[in-house]
Formats: sequence, structure tokens, C-alpha cells
Amino acid sequence: MLTAEELATRIQRVQCAIAQAAERSGRDPRAVRIVAVTKGMERPLIDLAYQLGLRIFGENRVQEAQEKFGNVPLPSDAALHLIGHLQTNKVRIAVRLFSMIHSVDRLPLVHELERRCERLGRRMPVLIQVNVAREPQKHGCTPEEAPSLVEAVLASVHLDLRGLMTIAPLTAHAEDVRPVFRQLRRLRDDLEQRFGISLPELSMGMTNDFPIAVEEGATLVRIGRALFGERDGGNHLVR
Repeated sequence: MLTAEELATRIQRVQCAIAQAAERSGRDPRAVRIVAVTKGMERPLIDLAYQLGLRIFGENRVQEAQEKFGNVPLPSDAALHLIGHLQTNKVRIAVRLFSMIHSVDRLPLVHELERRCERLGRRMPVLIQVNVAREPQKHGCTPEEAPSLVEAVLASVHLDLRGLMTIAPLTAHAEDVRPVFRQLRRLRDDLEQRFGISLPELSMGMTNDFPIAVEEGATLVRIGRALFGERDGGNHLVR
């Protein structure tokens, strides 16, 4: 059970860790934003997180996000990001719910997103998900496939390519994933040079490793457990 005071303390702790990591790498802490991962969290707790200053919320599943936010959207100054795998048959709902999609990883998805966004008359900011570590159980294109996806998104009128996303392997030592984050940043730099574009966003780093990600250039860190605790016990608000 999570109290308002406990959540405020957790938010401050994460913000301090981001600031310290940014300082170590000579970055402005304001360039790094928290995506509060609200998978499994009840809406009152999400609303409290908003009241305490968080403005970007990340959901893993379209259906769960629709249940939470479909009838009562977030306030206009907050954003809902899709950070989980997007099935093609869920695109119609996703383009109405989310303000950014982090998980574009295949050409058919690009084409369906473009089709649905055209029908809706909106332009959707997207990130290309890259499976840098080449883990077979995870989604994401390979680094070699990324250029073709960049080309497809750039050719789409209704998609706005903002950057890249990756999910690092789960390791016993956070430092072990630094090469993954570094490789994503270098891939971003290569793609910017190759296509003559700006890709300002790097979505990388979670509770276990976000300080390392910030040191390596993350602009969006996806934090769940460090804010809300374990999903089976910390997803209720105590008033």
C-alpha cells in the first residue's frame, strides 16, 4: 500500500538519481524526462502521480490503457506513451489513445500506423525499437534493420520520427548494460548523419539501470518499480 508521502519521496529519489547521473556525464538534467510506467497501477494512483508533478505516463498494453484512460483522459498537459509491443490489430485504438509510440519495430506496423493516422487526421510521434542485445525473446528490429524502418517512417506523411528505443537485458550488475545503451546512442548518431535528420529522443533505461542510461544519453527513462513498487502490492493509494 502506497501513501501520497511515500510516492512523493520515491519521485524525488528518482529525480535526484537522474540529476546526479546527468551531472556525472555533463548533461542538463532537464533534458531527461521520466516516463512513469503505470502497468497494473490503478487510476487514483496515476492521478496522484500527476498531482505530484509527473507528466508522462507509459502503458505496455493497449487494452489496459483503454480501460484506464478511454473514458477519462489524462489532463491536457500530460502525455500517455505506449512503451510495449503494438500488435497491428490494435493500431486503430492506439492512435486515438497515445501521444507517442515507443515500439515501432517492423514495416507492416509502420504502414498500418500511417493508414490509421491518415484516417484520423493526426501526426503521431514515434520511436523505432531496436533490439540492440539481439535477445530472441524480445521485440525490436536489429540494428541492421533500423535504416529501412527509418526510411519507411520518413516516407510516411502522418508519422513523426523522434528517435530510438531499446530494452536492455536484465543483469545482476547495471554496469553490464552500458554497452547496450552506448550502441543505441551511436546508432542514433549514425542514422542522423546518414539521413540528415535529427533524432532527439533516446528511450532507454528502467528502474534497474536508468542512471547508466542517463550517463549514455537517455532522454526518456521508463520507471515503474522505483516509483510505484511491485505491481502485486504497491498499486493502491492510501488516503
